[in-house]
Amino acid sequence: MRFMIMVRANALSESGEPPDDVEIFAQMARYHEELAKAGVLLDASGLHPSSRGFRVRYTNGKPAIVDGPFTETKELIAGYTLIQVRSRDEALEWARRFPSPFGTHADSEIEVRQLYELEDLPQCEGVEAFRQLDVQNKAS
Repeated sequence: MRFMIMVRANALSESGEPPDDVEIFAQMARYHEELAKAGVLLDASGLHPSSRGFRVRYTNGKPAIVDGPFTETKELIAGYTLIQVRSRDEALEWARRFPSPFGTHADSEIEVRQLYELEDLPQCEGVEAFRQLDVQNKAS
């Protein structure tokens, strides 16, 4: 089972400035080292602020590009950690250990969501195409 731990953005992360509490980098490094040693870490990264991003908005199936920044900071993601564990309970335990993303003096929130696996999706031509891509990627 794969889970994504998403760090919710805030005004600090959207400013593009590093946190004042640089100890958070050491705490995050230790946490991610523990994940790696346990063999559950798949990927992790911080994201640039939304001012450097864009969205693709579809109206009647037609795409339009919308440049950031985006005003609803609470709806944005500042970073993520992707883990592969045996159960939801194991994901919950790792999430409980996640350091406070912006240090001990700033309110913050993480959200944890399970990723769909190909086995969770209906059998159809499109899913089979994804399955073939997965096999090709694993062979590379």
